[in-house]
Amino acid sequence: MTTLPLSGRRAQAARNDSVILDAAREVFIADPSAPIAAVAHKAGVGISALYRRYPSKEELLAKLCLDGLLLYVELAEEANAALDAGADPAETFETFMVRVVDADTHSLTQKLAGTFEPTEEHTTNAIRAGELNKRLVESLHAARVVRPDLELADLGQLFEMIAAIRFGDDERRGQLRRRYLGLLMAGLFQPDATPLPGPPPYAGEFANRWAKAT
Repeated sequence: MTTLPLSGRRAQAARNDSVILDAAREVFIADPSAPIAAVAHKAGVGISALYRRYPSKEELLAKLCLDGLLLYVELAEEANAALDAGADPAETFETFMVRVVDADTHSLTQKLAGTFEPTEEHTTNAIRAGELNKRLVESLHAARVVRPDLELADLGQLFEMIAAIRFGDDERRGQLRRRYLGLLMAGLFQPDATPLPGPPPYAGEFANRWAKAT
């Protein structure tokens, strides 16, 4: 089926939306309490144009986090599909981790959890992400390429640890994140490692953060 190009007005609206979302991501990751007017200023659009697309700051925050979640689900699906097709488990896992870190999806989790009321779509995709993580970790254990006490709940915390690296410009930040991801991966690729101290995150410890603060 041929996809018809967007009309001039619709194409412009799509471009404006992309600019708004990019600006919102930058503004709210730096300061979740920033006013929505700061996003309009950063995007170079009028506040009325922004409100026509996102009637409230909460809707804009929800959209940002949903987009990040959908991207994570896409990357996890691709990793699992690669394993199902017979790809090397260690290479597939490393590629997945690098792609998620480069996408920076977990900066949104760190900064925006609890700032809006999650929708059913958020919940559905969060469940899907958990299912994909479970399949991925089970495949890695079956192939004996990672330490035996790696739990699926550990993945989110590892990504957030890397996302906490926020100094420097984009290039330098990317270099540092890749460096420390490499150190983490060296610790994960130890199928005969001695047990880690302490338990992984408990059920609900991550999820509970998404309840909107009152």
